[in-house]
Amino acid sequence: MKTPQLLNYARDSWTPGDAASLTELPSAIDGSPVALTGSGGLDFGAMATYAREVGGPALRRMTFHERARMLKALGLAILARKEELYELNYATGCTRKDGWIDIEGGAGTLLSFSSKGRRELPDAHVLLDGQIEPLSKSGLFVGQHVFSSLQGVAVHINAFNFPVWGMLEKLAPTLLAGVPAIVKPASATAWLTEAAFKVMIEAGILPPGAVQLIVGGVGDLFDHLSGQDVVSFTGSAATALKLRTHPAIQRESVKFIAEQDSLNASVLGPDAAPGTPEFDLFVREVVNEMTVKAGQKCTAIRRALAPADHIDAVEAAIRDRLAATKVGDPRAEDTRMGALVSRAQRDSVREAVSRIVAAGARVAAGDPDASLGPDGGAFLSPLLLRTDDPWACEAAHDVEPFGPVSTVMPYRDLDDAVRLANRGRGSLVLSMFTYSPQAAREFILGAASFHGRMLVLDRTNAKDSTGHGSPLPVLTHGGPGRAGGGEEMGGIRGVTHYMQRTALQGSPAMIAAITDQYIPGGPKHVVETHPFRKRMSELTIGDTLRTASRVVSVEDIEHFAHFTGDTFYAHMDEEAAKASPIFEGRVAHGYLILSFAAGLFVDPAPGPVLANTGLENLRFLTPLYPGDSMRVELTVRSKSLKSEETGVVRWAVEIFNQKDEVVATYDLLTENVP
Repeated sequence: MKTPQLLNYARDSWTPGDAASLTELPSAIDGSPVALTGSGGLDFGAMATYAREVGGPALRRMTFHERARMLKALGLAILARKEELYELNYATGCTRKDGWIDIEGGAGTLLSFSSKGRRELPDAHVLLDGQIEPLSKSGLFVGQHVFSSLQGVAVHINAFNFPVWGMLEKLAPTLLAGVPAIVKPASATAWLTEAAFKVMIEAGILPPGAVQLIVGGVGDLFDHLSGQDVVSFTGSAATALKLRTHPAIQRESVKFIAEQDSLNASVLGPDAAPGTPEFDLFVREVVNEMTVKAGQKCTAIRRALAPADHIDAVEAAIRDRLAATKVGDPRAEDTRMGALVSRAQRDSVREAVSRIVAAGARVAAGDPDASLGPDGGAFLSPLLLRTDDPWACEAAHDVEPFGPVSTVMPYRDLDDAVRLANRGRGSLVLSMFTYSPQAAREFILGAASFHGRMLVLDRTNAKDSTGHGSPLPVLTHGGPGRAGGGEEMGGIRGVTHYMQRTALQGSPAMIAAITDQYIPGGPKHVVETHPFRKRMSELTIGDTLRTASRVVSVEDIEHFAHFTGDTFYAHMDEEAAKASPIFEGRVAHGYLILSFAAGLFVDPAPGPVLANTGLENLRFLTPLYPGDSMRVELTVRSKSLKSEETGVVRWAVEIFNQKDEVVATYDLLTENVP
């Protein structure tokens, strides 16, 4: 049977690499050829230009919500054809459970970003960053930070261990930001990436030029990058350094996001003695992180720290669980751990283990030279190493065996544990197993600056936890120092990596027009029909309801005080209120003002407004005294589509007194019929 050749996707066409560039990719199970891959003959400069001139404008014409709905459709397309991907997954050495993290986890990341985009971003092209900044007394000159889409291309260079998720976790925030991408998967598992990429292209969802694929080397692509482009890299520190220092990256100040080497640690708290739930959870998690994906995860536990008094018990417990771990063909139902991605990778892990052993560690469980699995495969026994002098065994903190390997080591006290954890010089994730809040606080405060994500697990949250090694779309995935200093995902934070923050200065009317969102002081369109009678799609940004006025009396204040129980002196004692440095006498309750405001602007009949879901940014600016009147201006600030059935309208609420002084402001959130 002829070995299939993977195809590049350049300028919206499937293109084979020329014969001279082809490399054979072996199965991790038995070494048989799976595919040929290569990118020779591609015009990389033309690909970058096509992305900027065709893909970028097409994406930027779409609003955040339109792009969010596109991500949802892509995620559903992947899920609809997941069985095809699972079948290809086995040749990477992964079990179906491993593939679930990669394939369905990748689709889930698209769906998560789609949801956050529709809930947290406006149905507009520009994202406001923070509140408006007054720059003049008149209020006619203001500043507003905004994010807008970069007008370049994002180059995604991915690792071999997550050929689907690794692609999609970068594509989700990139496409939501309105930036086209060129995807370069690691060759070792490129056949699975290419298959998932084809699913997205065949779904017919993406605009022209939005994505391109390179299944071989990147040639001279970096020579064509500019200051509007972004490189997002996952891989080794050595490769990251080589790419970071490319002349074009330096010359053009190309944004470079790196997720690289990480000797992640897990710490057994000083209170977590054998027999406690936390001890058992720690042992289970270390073994899980060693065996899932055959330990080929950037977040896997490489260093397991335990109190010196418990180190023997920890070693024995981990060794017993590893002994029950079946290593073999990933297709077999009873296989717990499959193969490494290739025999070359297995050799690399063995070499790293030998360096740690030479530095003073010993093999406590497993056999690095054992012959496992089918002939020609890249199988390796899970290996537990132990060092009793972690400060002398420097290789345990410097050498990352990217496979099923973890080193247990003792610590004397929490201060020693903090210093050992930080000795890794920066990591993606650290976990701590403790039931002591004081121990957790002391440790986290000492170690947080060295770690991108920190997980505290105990008996109360273990069932709900996603575990030590699971990056989540809503949280930052990245870490300082050795880990690369970059951040991926992180919800909307990840989207802004592919956007430019700009400080706008001008009149409120001008900034409102530029951003397509109402800002205080911007133009209002007074409406006759109550806006609560309109569906969300019928509302226009700036639509404003001006209410009648209502006088607030002493009787109103006293009734509210006795009815609610809020008899604070400023509302009930004239002399005490006058003695205050901020009041001239008794004042109305803030919550009375909010309640009366709702009474002024709420339309009570059933309609497109389904519920009040909260208020934000509440400020009380001017006291309201007995005999003062109040009125409300309710303005449509922005709109977000929550689902096909409901959306969220953000209203700017401004409350004025009879002198037209602003008494209070806040944002009201309502759930509406789209």
